[in-house]
Amino acid sequence: MGRPDQTPSPRMHNNFNPMFHPQPAPEPPVYEKQMVDTEQKYPHNGGMLNQSSGVPNMPRPVQPTYINPGRMGNQPYVPPQMARPVNINQNWTSGLFDCMNDGENAIITCFFPFVTFGQIAEVTDEGATSCGTGGMLYGLICCLFGIPCVYSCTFRAKIRSKFGLPDAPAPDWITHCFCEYCALCQEYRELKNRGLDPAIGWSGNVQRQRQQQEMMAPPMGQRMMG
Repeated sequence: MGRPDQTPSPRMHNNFNPMFHPQPAPEPPVYEKQMVDTEQKYPHNGGMLNQSSGVPNMPRPVQPTYINPGRMGNQPYVPPQMARPVNINQNWTSGLFDCMNDGENAIITCFFPFVTFGQIAEVTDEGATSCGTGGMLYGLICCLFGIPCVYSCTFRAKIRSKFGLPDAPAPDWITHCFCEYCALCQEYRELKNRGLDPAIGWSGNVQRQRQQQEMMAPPMGQRMMG
């Protein structure tokens, strides 16, 4: 005979079935739960945490790619479309007082300096300032104030910036203040020696450059007529 005071086990009960009464799954450890919460909060960080501060680690910036072409040393790679041309000649092609290297321009500048300046301004500004506009402003400043160098020296600075020329033999405003005509002749010759003839204007230089490119282009294949 069984003991009356003993409680029967639930597994002995006829209505108990483990398939319909599954046991609850154990909870994951605390550190795994923290990793899951962090991954949901910072999906792009992969759930990585800084163990010391608990702050997610930020991705490190990408270092630029370096190349070593021969003996040139490590230099950052620059795409071809972003590379700037390097000026081979960093000096003026003629001196300040070499005006007679172009006698015709020296005579025109001596009697009509506004003409030479207008031609220089048009080519330097790549057509943004026409020869007539530049010459009129030069003559107007000369007649009203008598110091056209305050305007002409700015174009000398533009020419130096375009070709990487030094500020020589003196600063631009001093050169134009004391040697205005010589400075204009030098700038005229500089543009002409570098392939930009101020006498034909900006449009003439553009057209001449297109013709040179067409002449240098390889001929198209021709079909033989039989």
